[in-house]
Amino acid sequence: MTQPFIWAHRGASSCAPENTLSAFSAAVAAGADGLELDIHLSCDGIPVVIHDETLERTTGGCGFVAEMTAQQLRQLDAGSWFSADFADESIPLLDDVLRTFGGQLRLNLELKELRAGMVVLKLLKQYPSADIVVSSFNCELLQHLRSVNADLPIAVLFELGNWRHAVKVARELSACAFHPALNQVNDAMLAACTEAALPVLVWTVDDLCTARSLIGMGVSGFFTNDPAKLKAAFQSDVSSM
Repeated sequence: MTQPFIWAHRGASSCAPENTLSAFSAAVAAGADGLELDIHLSCDGIPVVIHDETLERTTGGCGFVAEMTAQQLRQLDAGSWFSADFADESIPLLDDVLRTFGGQLRLNLELKELRAGMVVLKLLKQYPSADIVVSSFNCELLQHLRSVNADLPIAVLFELGNWRHAVKVARELSACAFHPALNQVNDAMLAACTEAALPVLVWTVDDLCTARSLIGMGVSGFFTNDPAKLKAAFQSDVSSM
């Protein structure tokens, strides 16, 4: 049995505040195969790691990420919302993550808009040894990045709409993977991806029974908030065979 690829969704976000260095370190300690993280630009054009375009949910700040400088963003408390133990946690720069984890495991950079994508491509030139996948729900963004970089590892995210069209786009982009939402996965989709030689990695899966069922259907891996649980379970499955 081949073990599934385990992406730590925003890091090990079940045990540390999402998209922080603590969450990423916890994912590495848990044996995750890769880190998934979200990118926005500060108002001075610096890629920062945060999921929402606004600050209220995961920081002590308010307003839009794009309206603050990177220095201002780094001064915000990005951990107390999760636990007082993480009160000193800050919003990382993408540069921080690449420098700290780029040589340890694969990084999945989810992009929201094209301008951020172009800045990220420029930054990645400073980290040629980093194992990177760029993903997005925005197919036009991915098509533009492919036109700029023929070798960029690209994954297509899918949540709503016509999955057949999304798979078609992934094939046209020579994508390295297809990333559908859990509630969208079906046998026909998996068959189409198999025909296209597209590995399917599903988000977000924290339940072991669901994960094992998906493996039986032929998926290649998962995005999970609890990489330690899934990693340990599948390692146990292999050792018991």
